[in-house]
Amino acid sequence: MRVLVVHNRYSSAQPSGENRVVDEEVGLLRAAGHRVELFERRSDDIARRSLPGKVAVPLLVPWNPAVRTELAARLRAGRPDVVHVHNVFPLLSPSVLAACADAGVPVVATLHNYTQVCPPGTLHRDGRPCSECVGRTVPLPAVRHGCYRDSRPATVPLAVGLAVNRRRWWSGVDRFFCISAAQRDVLVRSGMPAGLLVVKHNFVPDPGVRREGDGEHLLFLGRLAEPKGVRLLMAAWDALAAEGGVGVPLVVAGAGPLEPEVTAWAAGRDDVRYAGLYGPDECREAVARSVAVVAPSLARETFGLVVAEAMAAGVPAVAAGHGGFAELVEDGVTGLLHRPGDAVSLAQCLRRIAGGPEGNREMGRAARIRYERGFGPAVGLARLEEEYRSVIAGRSGGGGAPPPAGESTGRKSTGSPRVRPRGRDGGSR
Repeated sequence: MRVLVVHNRYSSAQPSGENRVVDEEVGLLRAAGHRVELFERRSDDIARRSLPGKVAVPLLVPWNPAVRTELAARLRAGRPDVVHVHNVFPLLSPSVLAACADAGVPVVATLHNYTQVCPPGTLHRDGRPCSECVGRTVPLPAVRHGCYRDSRPATVPLAVGLAVNRRRWWSGVDRFFCISAAQRDVLVRSGMPAGLLVVKHNFVPDPGVRREGDGEHLLFLGRLAEPKGVRLLMAAWDALAAEGGVGVPLVVAGAGPLEPEVTAWAAGRDDVRYAGLYGPDECREAVARSVAVVAPSLARETFGLVVAEAMAAGVPAVAAGHGGFAELVEDGVTGLLHRPGDAVSLAQCLRRIAGGPEGNREMGRAARIRYERGFGPAVGLARLEEEYRSVIAGRSGGGGAPPPAGESTGRKSTGSPRVRPRGRDGGSR
């Protein structure tokens, strides 16, 4: 198949699981013989723009007409079998959907977060879950609270884009890929058309290294930010240290806004090591040397790459018992789930996972089996190919898989004066 992948790459200053997922899927498809091309923008390029160019970026978030023109020309020059959309913020915008509608090309989109119902995509605010904007046509609460980067002006373009493009997404995408059933359930309850949403988990490449022995440390690997549960982990670890510790150190690896706080907290301690930002090889080695990987997110993660990567290395996880984690981790079998936001519960799980070597080894073996059956490359490739072929067949009249009985596909006019054939909104503005 010929596949065009559309993605706005996140800043290289922070590690991006989404960028990795896109790169790994592209590599997987190419290795299988599919012809994959990229239509990209890079957030890093914003810094090199002129001052007027930087000022204009927020205005282009809801709609970028130049991108529509460029992509339309690209599609005319070489029509792919399917377009796979990932992230369009901030430089691409939903105008990519209009270009695909003009060309009559099937479109699938991976939903890596909750931006279809929440402007910043997190369903999290001020250290707790938030659903104030869910179900609203205009997400004004997000603007009022300044949910994106704690800034009302920065949140406005996202809120406007969500409000004016919601129906465009629903009519312009043949199939949305949710990366967990937990995410799909939230989106369906939020009003997204259930018939457009299927579950396609992220896959994780085999790391080529697995844990030998019982492990050397507990590992937090991720962005050092409040929604990731970093402060919760520090509180739980301090409580454990006051009781004598768990016998192994905690390694914290990553970067983010809480880095100064984490650095100061870890300084001078024998039971904590702040390792900074690991490269890919260092990540694999650190995971494979772990007693367990710790993922105490306060936000409801849509998937949880670090947990799946631990499973691939035969390492159990201690994770918050909500969102995608509750789907990845079978409590007591492939890892342990703690009560979200509860430092006491987290401390109890850390003590248990580090204090029983035999049970830990059994969990590690079960985690590897779970990875092989659900999240390995062969499973990921088969699922991608299946969904691509289904939407292509549906467009060509071959009868792709129908939506479940009683579920709307959401394909109806959005009130635009230019509604394309097959009910697709042409996106004129």
